[in-house]
Amino acid sequence: MLRAVVFDFDGVIANSEPLHLRAFREVLADAGIALTEQEYYAQYLGYNDVGAFQAVFADRGRRGTDTRIADLVARKAVRMEALARDHSVLFPGAAAAIHRLRAACPLAIASGASRAEILRVLEREQLASAFSVLVASEDTAVSKPAPDPYLRAVALLSEAVGHPLLPSECVAVEDSRWGLESARAAGLRTVAVTHTYPAEALSTAAEVVVPNLDVLTVELLSGIARGPA
Repeated sequence: MLRAVVFDFDGVIANSEPLHLRAFREVLADAGIALTEQEYYAQYLGYNDVGAFQAVFADRGRRGTDTRIADLVARKAVRMEALARDHSVLFPGAAAAIHRLRAACPLAIASGASRAEILRVLEREQLASAFSVLVASEDTAVSKPAPDPYLRAVALLSEAVGHPLLPSECVAVEDSRWGLESARAAGLRTVAVTHTYPAEALSTAAEVVVPNLDVLTVELLSGIARGPA
């Protein structure tokens, strides 16, 4: 049976990847580094901010000290807040899907975004109370595609409901292969939504691929959760 649903945030609930790309590009430009849209979506989208900056520097043969990376992360966070301040970034159907699923089971978020970025959107959209658990970039030592964010989410959900949950009883909703790999490695069942990548790029890592959040129903997810692990 379906015991919980764990959402990725950027690219699933929030259409914020274009804003992340713009913020990354502007901050990196000040460091003399150009980042193309193709590079971002092909190579860096799956990282949290620290991992993305580290990977960009490494790929260009440049040394990014911890202090330098921390400064870039802080500057990027300020830029993201400014970009997202004045308009909704929710995907169509996101709020309705959250309310629909919350009526059936506990919800969590497992994301590479910062807690402040996630809460800023959820609170503005009056959705924060729908989630029992929030795992953000600062909550695990390593980020996706490692299983740590999803393992942490299931552990916290178990505490929230007062009894152990099996990962296979929980369904992850993702938009990228990095996120799907993380969820699968943690033992969760997987659904991919084609907000960011086409179905053919996700189908090998997801048990079900859906075109949008309108088709994300309790019946669909329950069928996945009760299948063989």
